[in-house]
Amino acid sequence: MLFIHICTMEVEDDFSKIATLIGDKARSIMLWSLLDGKAYTATELAVSANISRQSVSNHLSKLMKAKLVAVEKQGRQRYYRLASEQVAQVIESMASLIPNQKVETRKSPEAQKLAFARTCYDHLAGKLSVELVTSLIEKNVIILCENDYQVTDFGKNWFEELGIEIDALRTKRRSFAHKCMDWTERKHHIAGALGAAILEHFLKNDWIRRKQNTREIVLTALGEMKLVNVFNITAHIE
Repeated sequence: MLFIHICTMEVEDDFSKIATLIGDKARSIMLWSLLDGKAYTATELAVSANISRQSVSNHLSKLMKAKLVAVEKQGRQRYYRLASEQVAQVIESMASLIPNQKVETRKSPEAQKLAFARTCYDHLAGKLSVELVTSLIEKNVIILCENDYQVTDFGKNWFEELGIEIDALRTKRRSFAHKCMDWTERKHHIAGALGAAILEHFLKNDWIRRKQNTREIVLTALGEMKLVNVFNITAHIE
């Protein structure tokens, strides 16, 4: 019993340290900025968090030590990104704790665009992503099994006709397709290898485009047509 108590205390201590790291305002803003899946320099992150270059180095050091952020050197520059998809999922999910009433009242034009379609690390988020899940389930392309989505036999052929190789995605050393809570819709969208493949396919075929310096995703005219023809979705910003 003493051993179990000591282990529990260690876990609680580690959890408290991580919660404290994320809870700092500057660090939370930096982590939120990194949710677009891109890598940024320390200077860029300092600007986003409105802190000095010296302060950002201290914050990044702590985040890297906790393995929340990773760094990649390219020439003289250092680029920082979220350490893993799991970190991104935690950060995005935390936003779902914001009272829904507050989310609903923040309906500026920019907020509406982000709520409609945005990136969540390496997959789609927002109203569009939730409607895609609903469509794929109704078509029996995917089914929900506890916290994961499974592709049916029919769905495997359906995805392959679309240009997404399911067998190849299953060999990746990561989650295949799991639920990710969408903080603006309060429903789940698809994360994991399948979610990333869907985003990549949409971008590659110009159904959607990334908006520079933001997580916002813009739906093209071709994309609107494809959503209707392929998914039976008539998507628009409310």
